[in-house]
Amino acid sequence: MSVLDRFRLDGKTALVTGASRGLGFEMALALGEAGARVIIAARDPDRLRTASETLAAKKIQFETAVADLEKPRKAVEFCQDVLERDDPIDILVNNVGGRRINFATEEMPLDEWQRIVDLNLTQAFVCTKIIGGAMLPRNQGRVINVSSISGTVATKAMRGRAYETSKAALTMFTRAVAADWASQGVTVNAIAPGPFLTDANRRWIEQKPELKKQIEETIPAGRMGRPEEIGPLAVYLASDASSFVTGATFVIDGGRTLW
Repeated sequence: MSVLDRFRLDGKTALVTGASRGLGFEMALALGEAGARVIIAARDPDRLRTASETLAAKKIQFETAVADLEKPRKAVEFCQDVLERDDPIDILVNNVGGRRINFATEEMPLDEWQRIVDLNLTQAFVCTKIIGGAMLPRNQGRVINVSSISGTVATKAMRGRAYETSKAALTMFTRAVAADWASQGVTVNAIAPGPFLTDANRRWIEQKPELKKQIEETIPAGRMGRPEEIGPLAVYLASDASSFVTGATFVIDGGRTLW
């Protein structure tokens, strides 16, 4: 087997959450281009349809699934349904996350704190427990958690700190589960993205044009990441090329955390 063959994912099935747009979609696309059949899950049916058109045009094998993973009970129901109706999942990418609020810590309502923790951490636990747990009897599988550099550095403009806290916990969850499952053939790793020029961030910058320059000045590479740049890393972690890698968090941030 050549070195490039070790990156192929033919015959594998990958579930990517939060995959209708942004980094989730790019990872799903990359996994599909490497040969995997991908299940893209997201809560917005319209965005899933748009994503489907792109995948179909590229002749990717895929399915779509509507899933609102923000609520733990719904996450459990979704994962159970996936296992009941689909082929075994070989690759799980826990990409769902976000913050969507900006309360100061001293003003943060408890229910908002819990919602952000569930969105970034609890759903990843649920999916890992159910989908990842089903990999253990087969002694093979890949779990990839999408954390953030905000799990290691406090972002100046962010308030409330629920996002950073939950992403830091997700990174530690990755390490702990990796230790538990390594002897059973299932690897668990994390990707920690820095600032990427996703559609959501483009809209944010359009509202505040000065932000792009401010952000780029904090990045040694001098620019924000292009969404498609995360895809190859996801393929590596999903493939046999990373068979001896587990419990690792791969920072992809153009050097943002170096300064």
